[in-house]
Amino acid sequence: MIQTLSILMKFTKSAILSLTFLWIVAACKEEKKAPVQTTSETTEVPTPAKIKLIFDTDANNELDDQHALAYMLLNGNIFDVRGITVNATRNGEGIQGHYDEAERVMQLCNLKNATPLLKGANGNFKEIVENFDPTNYDGQEGVDFLLEETKKDTVVVVAVGKLTNIALALKKDPSFAKRTKIVWLGSNYPEPGEYNQDNDTIAMNYVLNSDIPFEMVTVRYGKPSGTDAVAVTRAEINERMPGLGPTASEPITGRHGGTFHTFGDYSVNLFAHIFDHLSDDNPKKSRPLFDMVALAVLKDASWGETSSIPAPILIDNQWVERPGNPREIMLWENFAKEPILDDFFETIKNPIAIEISK
Repeated sequence: MIQTLSILMKFTKSAILSLTFLWIVAACKEEKKAPVQTTSETTEVPTPAKIKLIFDTDANNELDDQHALAYMLLNGNIFDVRGITVNATRNGEGIQGHYDEAERVMQLCNLKNATPLLKGANGNFKEIVENFDPTNYDGQEGVDFLLEETKKDTVVVVAVGKLTNIALALKKDPSFAKRTKIVWLGSNYPEPGEYNQDNDTIAMNYVLNSDIPFEMVTVRYGKPSGTDAVAVTRAEINERMPGLGPTASEPITGRHGGTFHTFGDYSVNLFAHIFDHLSDDNPKKSRPLFDMVALAVLKDASWGETSSIPAPILIDNQWVERPGNPREIMLWENFAKEPILDDFFETIKNPIAIEISK
């Protein structure tokens, strides 16, 4: 009996020790499963990639090009500007006039040499390609830049004038179509008549008949569905723009004369002179910022509506639909006026300069 009791006590002690060990192991496992206490540190969110672009402009045409340039140059957290090319349309004192005006805006943003500025076509596509010499032609500096820069990286070309430079790039090197896309501010489609379109309809048709990815940011004069609706009044410019933007290290002389240290002040001057041909009692006194909208919808696609259509063609100044055309383009319309203009004013008020091109 005593021997049996002794064996039982030894067994009980061993069982207790085993149970204790298992409890400790289980507790350790539970502790490992316990959630890790959070700290004040937050997970770093990757910075969105900047939009790499080349801006092709008739900078001295009226005033929307200058506002688009400033918007682009001072959206440095959004745009990676690889270069600016200019072309000459009817207004603006030839290719040199367009070059000089682009340079003035760059200087006002303290970015005169931050990115290449190059001259493109002075004439139109038909006259340039009539006896085309790919080693020596009107617009070669700007066009060759488009071709070479798009070989280095995937770059969007935002064109806000005539399409001559783009057509010449395709003429010289058709593979250009495979390594970029064109976002063009132009056309009253499906109606005829629009400044950028009419300055070189043959170039536009040449681009439409190519296979280069193409987005048309419509103008549509007098219609609420086009960029014509994204207009700002002279009174609003006079109230909101004075003094906005960086202070230029070197002031500029404006195209209408006068000395300017900020883009905001230059904007006021441009708006003052754009109405010279209007009577003082003209009730409109507003001007669309057409070209700026093409950049704004790149920044935020929700600020416009898109649809895909078979590429039409312009014949005798009338749009001809081609429903069986397998080549499709993207159409932009119905723009969010207030968010776009609010973002423009906020950008000039709190500028972030683009990085200097390497």
